[in-house]
Amino acid sequence: MQENTGKIVKVSGPVVIAENLLGAKMYDVVRVSENRLVGEIIELDRDRATIQVYEETSGIGPGEPVYTTGLPLSVELGPGLVRSIYDGIQRPLDVIFQDEGAFISRGVEANSLNRTTKWDFKPLRKAGEQVIPGDHLGVVQETSIVSHYIMVPIGMAGVIESIVEGSFTVNETIARIKDKNGVVHEIQMMQKWPVRKIRPYKEKLPPVEPLITGQRVIDTFFTIAKGGTACIPGPFGSGKTVVQHQLSKWCNAEIIVFIGCGERGNEMTDVLLEFPELIDPNTGKPLMERTVLIANTSNMPVAAREASVYTGITIAEYYRDMGYNVALMADSTSRWAEAMREISSRLEEMPGEEGYPAYLGTRIASFYERSGRVKVLSSQEQEATVSVIGAVSPPGGDLSEPVTQNTLRTVQVYWSLQDKLAYARHFPAIDWLKSYSLYRDQLTDYFQEEINKDFINSTTAAMGILQEESELEETVRLVGIEALSKRERLTLDTARSIREDFLHQNAFDEIDTYTSMKKQHLMLDLILFFHKLAQSAIQEEYITNEQLTKLSVKNLIARAKFIPEEKLDEFKIIKEQIKEQIGSLIAKKLGKDE
Repeated sequence: MQENTGKIVKVSGPVVIAENLLGAKMYDVVRVSENRLVGEIIELDRDRATIQVYEETSGIGPGEPVYTTGLPLSVELGPGLVRSIYDGIQRPLDVIFQDEGAFISRGVEANSLNRTTKWDFKPLRKAGEQVIPGDHLGVVQETSIVSHYIMVPIGMAGVIESIVEGSFTVNETIARIKDKNGVVHEIQMMQKWPVRKIRPYKEKLPPVEPLITGQRVIDTFFTIAKGGTACIPGPFGSGKTVVQHQLSKWCNAEIIVFIGCGERGNEMTDVLLEFPELIDPNTGKPLMERTVLIANTSNMPVAAREASVYTGITIAEYYRDMGYNVALMADSTSRWAEAMREISSRLEEMPGEEGYPAYLGTRIASFYERSGRVKVLSSQEQEATVSVIGAVSPPGGDLSEPVTQNTLRTVQVYWSLQDKLAYARHFPAIDWLKSYSLYRDQLTDYFQEEINKDFINSTTAAMGILQEESELEETVRLVGIEALSKRERLTLDTARSIREDFLHQNAFDEIDTYTSMKKQHLMLDLILFFHKLAQSAIQEEYITNEQLTKLSVKNLIARAKFIPEEKLDEFKIIKEQIKEQIGSLIAKKLGKDE
């Protein structure tokens, strides 16, 4: 590990400059001072290296040693990742807590994957078979719902010389592969991969299926595809973290990677306390059985925020390579960008807009571009996805600032959170007039075939009503509601129903917290069915707006969100009651006229 020793010549916060580091390479990991603090080389000038240190550097000064490792910053990949809680550089916080207590000492080291736990390995291949990178050699039951496939490491191919079944630790040999040069390689269940390097795949494919989240405003109007990218910008208190928690709990990805990047510790505490108690609606098992948590909160060293984002996306790519659909939540990328700004200023680089480095846009794009639906590297011809959802915390809610703008140039879905909606107790506080999804056209076939052939038409009609409402509200403010026609008053009433009965969702209600796509369509169809019948009756002057608002069926429409998934036939009954009650009013009017 100590191939070469340099000496510190300057310390500036998390940035350390060292000399005499002969043979060092960019992004090599080094150990700084006798405390052996973890650092990474981010700039090289001959034997003079600038090091980004991932721990507190107070008390360290010139003349102290720096030890090179000759290896880039890497993560350990293998059984034991799921259910783990790591810091930004993949140190297991639960293990450190047992050894160190609530506060982490500087320079503390701990293996990312437990070296003593034995896993039951079952081979899927036999001796004599030809294998290529990414092929599944065997399987380990990592949790009750995650089968962890042990893959041929990337860059290795050949013939299996031997493969054994049994219980092994992650660093014991489970197979031997002879490559084309006749060299025999020993394969363990654990692999290492540099975090800044994209894990390769055969081919990137266009998205064809939505990432179903159970949140109506997202799934119905602003859908994200499996393998897609989305951002949630919003001011303080608008509910970014709550939305990401909901998506982590209920989305139909098989693996969740949640990165708490620079946010407050109490928010991460909520995740740690809630997730073990939550039951996954797709499997009926605890949600932690398919979750990896990376906690790099605001009181942790600033430099490690950048590493935490890359650590998370590398773990996500690893599970994607097994054939899983993975969803990664980053909360929040603004804190990561602020860490880049601080490091950049200490490096005395030329600042860009608002002091952020000129390469901010490139870094943000390179992170989000590691998402996608791909054909994985293996002979099985599998497809898998990584979906990336990043929260953005613009100062003062100013969406024109550089982090938000560079993110919006990259992602395909924009969920605009508004504090005025949050203060009005409307959750999720996603603005239906400012948000958008660029995946709608690509997912049309899925919606028409899997949900309902009228689903797209219904969402278009509902959005049209909401947009018309915003225009009519201006008229109402100026001249009052009396100036509106009967049809326009009905539009306002229907828009209010869409907002309050459909878009508004209670995360703490057992039924309302998650809504299937089928139920979402039925709910929206109910509101639009009422609107269509009422509009026809109003145009013929058979009925007044006041009579419509007093119908008892209006309360049934409002309560439809609380109908359980196993009782969706009740929607047909409510539809019949709508017909009956509006028909009854029309019949009364016609009877009086006669």
